[in-house]
Amino acid sequence: MTVALMWEARAAEGRGAELLAWVRAQRPARAPLRRETFTAPGDRVLVITWWPAGAEGDPLSEPPRELLHRPVHRWRFTQVPD
Repeated sequence: MTVALMWEARAAEGRGAELLAWVRAQRPARAPLRRETFTAPGDRVLVITWWPAGAEGDPLSEPPRELLHRPVHRWRFTQVPD
């Protein structure tokens, strides 16, 4: 089983490319099993990382406030059998 950590932020007006560059440069102290980065309309950036069950993943930190339209949203999901 795994744990998925989701990190989502909306960039300040016109700062989407900068927020994406900041996110791509961030590397946790321990590498997750998997990491994917997405963008969406409205200059939103989403990062999903997968970690072994029981492990505490290293979420992304807070970006510089000037890059953000609103505070970062974070969610933690635990895998369940189908």
